[in-house]
Amino acid sequence: MKTKENIGIIGNIEYKSPGVRVLYWSIFTLMIVIAAICILPPVWIMVSSLKDIREFYSIPPTLIPRTFEIGKLWDTWKEFNFLNYYLNTGYLAVGSIVFCLSFNGLAGYFFSKLKPRGSSLLFVLIVWTVMIPNTVGMVPLFSNLIDFPLLHLNLTNTFWPMWFMAAVNPVVILIFKNFFDVIPQSLLEAAKIDGATTIGIFIRVILPLSTPVIGTITVLTMNSVWQDFFWPFMVLKDQSTWSVIVAIYNLKASLPQDIQFIALTFAILPPIVLFIFFQKYIMSGQSYGGSIKG
Repeated sequence: MKTKENIGIIGNIEYKSPGVRVLYWSIFTLMIVIAAICILPPVWIMVSSLKDIREFYSIPPTLIPRTFEIGKLWDTWKEFNFLNYYLNTGYLAVGSIVFCLSFNGLAGYFFSKLKPRGSSLLFVLIVWTVMIPNTVGMVPLFSNLIDFPLLHLNLTNTFWPMWFMAAVNPVVILIFKNFFDVIPQSLLEAAKIDGATTIGIFIRVILPLSTPVIGTITVLTMNSVWQDFFWPFMVLKDQSTWSVIVAIYNLKASLPQDIQFIALTFAILPPIVLFIFFQKYIMSGQSYGGSIKG
């Protein structure tokens, strides 16, 4: 008789102990409570946004809505031109993903497989930058955006500053390096024998094996760009360049509260949908590296 393989921390034998069972269900209950705390606020916003105006302002508020006005979604979308803000955010996200994968991926390849003299020290210095508070570099960085060094360009009202920031991410470099470390060196040597160049090896050998980590970084970068507020707010001053989050913040003074909830619903839904469709890459990326090494 075949037994089910134990893949968790607690196996079948340990689970038979009463103390382990109590610990297991305590942790499980705590996780449910934490998940509910995280899920309920956005669900409340999305559900409340569809109430009619009378029910929306009723005291005490209704937990389960009695009215649903679906038409408010389309009216708000059309009246405040959310399609343009979505396109701006999508354009910003696509550029950030391209810059993030290209430059950070090459950096991870450089530190993992090429390893020229002095690369270890350079890698340590890059990782150390994670400990530097972000607020330290905000003032000099913003001044450089207004007057870009040497070229003397004003990069405000453009997406280039956010794209440049995405191109240098120490955490992403570390993730790429750790993933590339488990790719056998013999594959690279075989490609060299076949006449592949250094860049050719990266494109034809490394990247095809890196689909899980690329998918994971893509989803995380997209989510980060979508919810980023500070730099888009500081850089994108013209309304035609606003991202979704910046638009909601700048328009909130002119929006009724129920319409603000609808606008927040527009901001919440895309990351949720993105995560639902691509969560398999995040989960598989944790174990795929071991299968390559084996």
